[in-house]
Amino acid sequence: MHKECTQGNMNTPNLNLGHPCFSTKGHGNTGRIHLAVAPGCNISCNYCVRKFDCANESRPGVTSKVQTVEEALQTVMKAKSSSIGSKLTVVGIAGPGEPLANSATFETLRGVKRNFPEMILCLSSNGLLLPEKMDELVDIGVSHVTVTLNTLDEQVGAKIYSYVRWEGKTLIGPDAARVLINNQLEGIELASKAGMTVKVNTVLIPNINDQLLYSLGLEIKKRGAHIHNIMPLIPQGKLAHIKAPTKELLTNSRSNIGGILPQMQHCQQCRADAIGLV
Repeated sequence: MHKECTQGNMNTPNLNLGHPCFSTKGHGNTGRIHLAVAPGCNISCNYCVRKFDCANESRPGVTSKVQTVEEALQTVMKAKSSSIGSKLTVVGIAGPGEPLANSATFETLRGVKRNFPEMILCLSSNGLLLPEKMDELVDIGVSHVTVTLNTLDEQVGAKIYSYVRWEGKTLIGPDAARVLINNQLEGIELASKAGMTVKVNTVLIPNINDQLLYSLGLEIKKRGAHIHNIMPLIPQGKLAHIKAPTKELLTNSRSNIGGILPQMQHCQQCRADAIGLV
């Protein structure tokens, strides 16, 4: 049975306290292992720069190297044998590309489940392939899913995404955004109905999607999302000319939607190969 949450989504489950990205009680007490086994991506986000190692840099998409499945499983084994191994409760795949567009994601998750059955399995996705991959994720035992959904408006989406590769075609503009948004919403709903804990990440982009977040919050709650993470834009790539949102804008945006869904406010925008306590 789902427990009620006093703020936001009344369908919110008891968020797993062992997952530092879904619960503030897990933050700082438990850790995660990100396995960078997924280099390929099926969309192009205008704020995304997926470069290999940059000194002292922590942001989504950056990694020292892409690992093979075997290397990834060795990474888990080594991390679990370390001094903080008992606190590492989560194995996640968050890139550096789109996990669901890479077969290594599924091989790796199955290997982790086989060798470390006590570990929580999660992944972060742009959501494009989530509906068609849902059965396989359920079969593997993935319990936590994060979907990055930045807008419900296809015209706004055309400003955020350069292209979407879908069913053998490369779509651009509003057509691309429409397919992506529809699949994201369907995927969120299916994941929730499958019993997964669902977090939605939204990159706050000033003067592009900052005026439409309340309606987005209402829709993702309706679809079954359990927690919402409004993340500040990191100015880079094709959106390098846009300034990051001010602390005031970020705080106000989270506050405005906090009555709809619980807001994650401790996100570190981790690397695709991050390991340790958050």
